[in-house]
Amino acid sequence: MSDTALPGRLRRRWTTVVAALAALTLTLGLAACSDDSDSGKAITIGYQAFPSGDLIVKNQKWLEQALPDHTIKWTKFESGATINQAFIGNSIDIGAIGSSPVARGLSGASPIGYKVAFVLDVAGDNEALVARNGTNINSVADLRGKTIGTALASTAHYSLLVALEQAGLKASDVKIVDLQPQAILAAWERGDIDAAYTWLPTLDELRKTGKDLVTSRAIGESGNPTLDLGVVSNKLIESDPEAVNAWRKVQARALELIKSDPAAAAGFIAPELGISADEALGQLKQGVYLTPESIASPQWLGTPGSVGNLANNLLSAAEFLVEQKQIDKAPTLEQLQQAIYVEGLPGAFAQ
Repeated sequence: MSDTALPGRLRRRWTTVVAALAALTLTLGLAACSDDSDSGKAITIGYQAFPSGDLIVKNQKWLEQALPDHTIKWTKFESGATINQAFIGNSIDIGAIGSSPVARGLSGASPIGYKVAFVLDVAGDNEALVARNGTNINSVADLRGKTIGTALASTAHYSLLVALEQAGLKASDVKIVDLQPQAILAAWERGDIDAAYTWLPTLDELRKTGKDLVTSRAIGESGNPTLDLGVVSNKLIESDPEAVNAWRKVQARALELIKSDPAAAAGFIAPELGISADEALGQLKQGVYLTPESIASPQWLGTPGSVGNLANNLLSAAEFLVEQKQIDKAPTLEQLQQAIYVEGLPGAFAQ
C-alpha cells in the first residue's frame, strides 16, 4: 500500500516517522564525517610556488591517488615565515619550507612541533642576490647604504646576511626591507629597491633588468648551504604514520622523475607556476635535486640510530642567526637531531 492510500491521520503519522528517520540519517552522516576528520583523514599541505618535486606531486595528484580515503588540501604560501605561522596555528600538517626558517622554528623556548622528513632541493642558482641595472652596484661590497628587498626569516634572508658578512658589511650598513617575492617585483619596477635576494620564478623576472651579485650555490660552496625541506607536524606523524610514508614515497617519485625525465617534470611544474614548459625546464636546471638514496645518506637525513649531517647544517644556521641577532638562542644538536624524521629510512622512500 502506498502512503497516499493511508487514512489521513495515519498518513500524517507516517510522514512524521519518515521525517524523523531522515533527520536521524543526516545526523549519523554528519557524525561519520566528523569522525573522519578527527581520525586524521584530512591533510592540509602548505606549498610554495618554486620549481620542485612538490609541484609535480600537486599537479599530478599523486598523493590523492596514494591516499584515496584522505581529503588532501593544498594551500599556497609566499615564504617560510608564513608557513611557520601556519604550523603554530595548527592550520597545516605538511609544509615546504627553507632550512633557515626551519632553524628558526626549532629554536626558542617553544619550538614548533614538526620534524624534517624530506629534502626537496638544495639551493643553487635558483636563489640569488641581484642588483638593479643603473644602480652602479657591481659587487656585494657596493651595497653599502643601499636598499635591499628580501623575505625576512627566509633562506634568502639568511644567505643575504652571509653574503654581507663575507663582503665585510653588517646588516646595519644596508637597509633591508621585508618583502615577499611578488612585492619585491613591484618594488623593483618602481625603483624603490636597489637590489633583492629572492628565488624563482620572481628571480628570473628581476634578472631581465638586473644582474647576479652572488647565488646561493656560491654561498653553499663557501660552507653555508641552504635547502628547501619538507616538514611534517608531530601530530600527523603520531596519528597517521602511513600517510606520512605515502607522502614521502610520492616526493621520492617526483625527484626520480626530475632526474630521469626533466622535460616531463617541467611539463607538470609549468602550469603550477603559470609559465611555459621551456621556462620551467630552464628554472629546474638552476636547482640542485638530490636522489632519494642520497637524502637518506649520512650527509642529509640519515637513518634510524644515525641521524645525518642535516642536523649540523641546521645548527650552523641557527648559530649564525644568533650572531646576527635574528634569534636569541640556538637549539642544541641533540634537539635538532630529534627533529629529523628518519623512521623507516631508506626503505620508506622505495616505490
